Amino acid sequence: MGWYDKNKRTLPWREETDFYRIWLSEIMLQQTQVKRVSIFYTKWIKKFPTLESVANAKEEHLLKVWEGLGYYNRCRNFYKAAKIIINDYNGKIPNDYQAFRLLPGVGDYTASAVLSIAFGMPYPAIDGNIKRIMARMFGIKKITNFNYKRIKKTLLNLISSSRPGDFNQALMDLGSQVCRPNQAHCYKCPLKLFCKAGNTLNPEKYPRPLSKKNIPHYDVVVGMIWKEGRFLIQKRENQKHLSGLWELPGGKIENNERSELALIREIKEECDFEVIPKKKMESIKHKYSHFSITLTAFHCKIKNGAKVPSKQSTRWITPGEIGDYPFPRANHKLFNQLENFYSNG
Repeated sequence: MGWYDKNKRTLPWREETDFYRIWLSEIMLQQTQVKRVSIFYTKWIKKFPTLESVANAKEEHLLKVWEGLGYYNRCRNFYKAAKIIINDYNGKIPNDYQAFRLLPGVGDYTASAVLSIAFGMPYPAIDGNIKRIMARMFGIKKITNFNYKRIKKTLLNLISSSRPGDFNQALMDLGSQVCRPNQAHCYKCPLKLFCKAGNTLNPEKYPRPLSKKNIPHYDVVVGMIWKEGRFLIQKRENQKHLSGLWELPGGKIENNERSELALIREIKEECDFEVIPKKKMESIKHKYSHFSITLTAFHCKIKNGAKVPSKQSTRWITPGEIGDYPFPRANHKLFNQLENFYSNG
């Protein structure tokens, strides 16, 4: 613990005692870099300082503040969990492991991290950093179920009873600063005398990295459909990916299909009216966690005589209203081209 006291990172949520803020930080930190989370955490707390303010907000307003952080299911689940706590627990976050674990978006790691930091409960929080440290300590090449149980059992025996939260955070910091995936600074490590991998020439080979899977790539076309200075947006509802966010209407381009024809087809299928694609915008590339896209957009007008159905999930907005709605980052890359569109006529 001496190493942690001298070397711990200064983070906006460190030294916090508010359960809500500790929990929020752990949700945001899932699969996201600390530097990026620090910015969004500070912005979120200014807007929603309490769990009650989250529960009373509209989901769309929460998604707008979360916009750009990615993995939006985290935000939606956090919102659901906040409502459950306000309605079923009288606003008090349960400090029982099983009760907290049952909340939407709370897994074993999150429950262990939050309860150890906020309530001083001796639960080891095993994230990627800690798995890597323990694998190197034991000289483990592959994290099998057996080896994971071995790591967990060891941590249960080692975790500090007086400072369990600091114990978990110390290992997280050690993994991010010293025992890094591709660069193990063993000479700085307070655990080097006990580390099997540290006594080899290539400690970075422990554990063996998982082989990367090739992610699929899709060509997508969307339309900026204009009417009286406004363009059409639609809300993604009941979908696993980016649900709750707004987007430009469109869809995937089929094999050997011209982008203009794909857009006409998709708008007809999705929105039940016809458009005429006009000026093409510059295509952009964007990567998500499980796939990547090339996104092409056209400025469009509605075909003469076509009626646009009025739906609750659609809006006509001006460019000045873009900031009022949460959009995927890929859409914002297209919106950045609007200034050129107006200046070039």
